[in-house]
Amino acid sequence: MRRASLRQRLALLLLPSLLLVTCIELWMTRHDALEAANAAYDRSVLGALKSIDANISTASGGLSVELPYTMFEFFELTASGQVYFRVATSDGLVELGSADLPEPRAALKPGVPVFYDATYFGEPVRLAAYRRELDRAPAGSSGRSVLIQVGESTRSRQEFSTRFVRRAALRDGVVLALLLLSTALALAAALRPLTRLAREVQARKPDDLTRIEEADLPADIRPLVGAVNQQMARTQDLVAQQRQFLDDASHQLRTHLTTLQMQVDYARREQDPALVSQALEALGVEIGRVTRSTQQLLALGRSDTVSLAFEPVDLAALLRDVAVDLLPLARSKQIDLGIHPPAANLRAVADAGLLREALSNLVVNAIAYTPARGTITLLAVAEQRGWRLTVEDNGPGLSDEECAALGRRFVRGTRASQGGSGLGLAIARSIAQRHQGDLELKAREGTRGLHASLWWPAASP
Repeated sequence: MRRASLRQRLALLLLPSLLLVTCIELWMTRHDALEAANAAYDRSVLGALKSIDANISTASGGLSVELPYTMFEFFELTASGQVYFRVATSDGLVELGSADLPEPRAALKPGVPVFYDATYFGEPVRLAAYRRELDRAPAGSSGRSVLIQVGESTRSRQEFSTRFVRRAALRDGVVLALLLLSTALALAAALRPLTRLAREVQARKPDDLTRIEEADLPADIRPLVGAVNQQMARTQDLVAQQRQFLDDASHQLRTHLTTLQMQVDYARREQDPALVSQALEALGVEIGRVTRSTQQLLALGRSDTVSLAFEPVDLAALLRDVAVDLLPLARSKQIDLGIHPPAANLRAVADAGLLREALSNLVVNAIAYTPARGTITLLAVAEQRGWRLTVEDNGPGLSDEECAALGRRFVRGTRASQGGSGLGLAIARSIAQRHQGDLELKAREGTRGLHASLWWPAASP
């Protein structure tokens, strides 16, 4: 059932329903046919009973009945079987006809005919019974009422019902076949948009990620197509990020590799050992730069595409670990690198690895631009809407225009060092945006320096 097509599923659901409805309709038809047959034949039985009742007389002193034989012959023809009658006084001393006809189970009310089914000589019969008062008791009897019974075989009723139900079954079978055919045609017409959509998607080129048009599709299919369009938009973004990463990486590495090749060629041409030593020293510096750029490019690519693993993060421990890792770099410039201890047990929900990468890039950037004997402070606070990690320095700071521009890839400030690549802040911003937050850069109030903050909301997972 799970692997069946939509047409097969609808057929498996509709066919039993149609069969059940047909069976119920046949049962109701049979019930109605029996009721109609009983009503028609009972009127004939009641007519015979009333004819007998009209011909009962006690004028001669006894009980006499003049049977209408013509009516009985016609009655037998319509009944297609044996016809029985009985006339008996209430005390049973005077009887005419079939004396052993089954009597009704309940007592009869005078003047009210009753119909009931019974078995007579092993054959099912339909009987009508009627009791009325006599003008006087007949001779040889003390009964003042007479019981009249007329019965017939139910064979003709059953044959009539069988023929009626057979014709109804044939009719319903034709109707069921027409319903199945019309349902199949309706399903084919209803599912035609899906078939057309499947052909259009199959005909697309592998790199075609444009939206699927929803205007001509049924309303039931539009949510599915909308979800597919959203997924294709995400895929487009991912492909664009990968293409941007490749472009950035090729541009950055090509520049460094060209510089390295020039320095190697220069060292080969030089004969002076001192100049060769200087070339090798410059070569080492450039190798350090390319290593740093490669690491940043990999970090940027990872921050753009890696799946986030949200977990509780101790922000105080994060500040302490980053400060300890970068303390030697800060001491090499005689920079006072410290932390402002946050409140106890300050825990945020984030990807711990990426968050550490972003904070480290902010601290490294601050160390690069803070002059010797400067101060850098790391802070962490919990706000009403989320969390914030801040790196404050007393360096030269940035203008408002630079604060707005920095954070994009390969965009560098006016005071950027020669070896920078402009990726540190871009990595931090990418990680913040992956957490549904952002990177905020602004000048410190009342003093020189920069205030760089990573903010992300509490509901980022």
